[in-house]
Amino acid sequence: MTPTPRLLHEPLTASARSVPDKTAIIAEGISHSYHDVLDRARRLASALVSRGLSRGGRVGIFMDNTFDAAVAIYGTLMAGGVFVMINPQTKSDKLGFILDNSDAGILLTDEHLSGTYLSAPMNRAKLSAILVAGASAVGAPRGDCPRIESYDAAIGDATPIDTPVFTIPLDLAALVYTSGSTGNPKGVMMTHQAMLFAAQSIAEYLRLDSSQVILNVLPLAFDYGLYQLLMTVLLGATLVLEASFTYPAQTLKRMTDHRVTVFPGVPTIYSTLISMHRRKPLHFPLIQGITNTAAALPADYTAELHQIFPNALIYRMYGLTECKRVCYLEPELADVKPDSVGRAIPGTETFLLSLEGQPVQPGQPGILHVRGPHVMLGYWKDPELSRTMLKEGSLPGERVLCTHDWFTMDSDGDLYFKGRSDDIIKSRGEKISPIEVENVLLGIKGVREAAVIGVPDELLGQAVKAFVALDDQAIAVRDILKHCAAKLENFMVPKIVAIVAALPRTDSGKISKKGLV
Repeated sequence: MTPTPRLLHEPLTASARSVPDKTAIIAEGISHSYHDVLDRARRLASALVSRGLSRGGRVGIFMDNTFDAAVAIYGTLMAGGVFVMINPQTKSDKLGFILDNSDAGILLTDEHLSGTYLSAPMNRAKLSAILVAGASAVGAPRGDCPRIESYDAAIGDATPIDTPVFTIPLDLAALVYTSGSTGNPKGVMMTHQAMLFAAQSIAEYLRLDSSQVILNVLPLAFDYGLYQLLMTVLLGATLVLEASFTYPAQTLKRMTDHRVTVFPGVPTIYSTLISMHRRKPLHFPLIQGITNTAAALPADYTAELHQIFPNALIYRMYGLTECKRVCYLEPELADVKPDSVGRAIPGTETFLLSLEGQPVQPGQPGILHVRGPHVMLGYWKDPELSRTMLKEGSLPGERVLCTHDWFTMDSDGDLYFKGRSDDIIKSRGEKISPIEVENVLLGIKGVREAAVIGVPDELLGQAVKAFVALDDQAIAVRDILKHCAAKLENFMVPKIVAIVAALPRTDSGKISKKGLV
């Protein structure tokens, strides 16, 4: 009897055992079998252990969407470690904070990103090793760094680990960093049990099986992208891993060449496809399912998406990092309830409560709460913030996730998103702290005051809008945007900048955002 997987890396071993020669990952046009992935992951695990990684130790993975990045995830897990995926767009200040805050002992990165790491303000003494993929040279560039080694050479020299380091389902598998209200990212603690359950539940309602070929153009540091990999390996399917959707024509050619059957996207990607379709019709009859999360998928897109993907089921979904996925709309209801995000994913429960903690009636607004095995343990090193999100459940000792988002529920039990109850901006599926953007704006000489809000945007969900009061009137909007682009990830750069004489204030003298639109 095949053992039931309990740990996040066990499906890789199972798939490599049952279909060793099947293509697991196609990256940069190169196919890698399940045997290849497992062998390389086992070698990396051995290399990590020999460099000081112990059970529960954190490994920073600061890499592009590559085969090496996928291997890094499984190698870390097999070594008993906790992986910390870091978006390759991350600037040096935030990178330093994440590596310091997580107490990462090992960093895996790409050669072209090393400049960002080397300039990151952090305590490098915490690191025992830095492995760089694509490195043409090794060595210690400065006294406060451990020796920089070649990722490929470290794996090539290692003997594959015989047995993964002992871990149980309640151990941490990952720290997923997301923007926080204080301006610093917060580390969401996810266990093996939670992540494996989420992958199984999502694969079930998406009706996926081992025959699927899944395209992923989303960053592996974005949990929507990460779970495409986890579900692929769980099913023994095939993943076509692309760096991004920057070159749509190239991506669509690969989608055709590799006979892709599942297309995960966000509204900005679907907008691009529809624009291309209007110029020259697109037709992908092999696609069986398209999925959307991050911002809501505009109802007007449905008709043209059916033209582009005539045989595809369309899934609208809602989630947040703290539990990965909350709900989904059955695709048969996509045209019937285009504004709904459906009901709880299999094996979980959702309910709405008023501000006073009382259940609300159908059609009445309430704050969404989530109950299930996929809920986070809490925020890394932040018990106070954890208490704001994890509330006492109906069972003694149980913790339920409070999303702080307003929803209504219809008489069928389907949910409708109505708005956020905190200051966090959610754009392109990423959480953005207004304070973090404001601090960057205030770092511009000549900027006196700054306030950042989220404004409704059909494609992004919310767009970042900045209000700036100047002491130096010579500063132009283009100067502000250039500074932000140098200091912030692309998705955090304001889409709109408004120059104002002064910002509104409360009676106590604090900046008031209530009147800003």
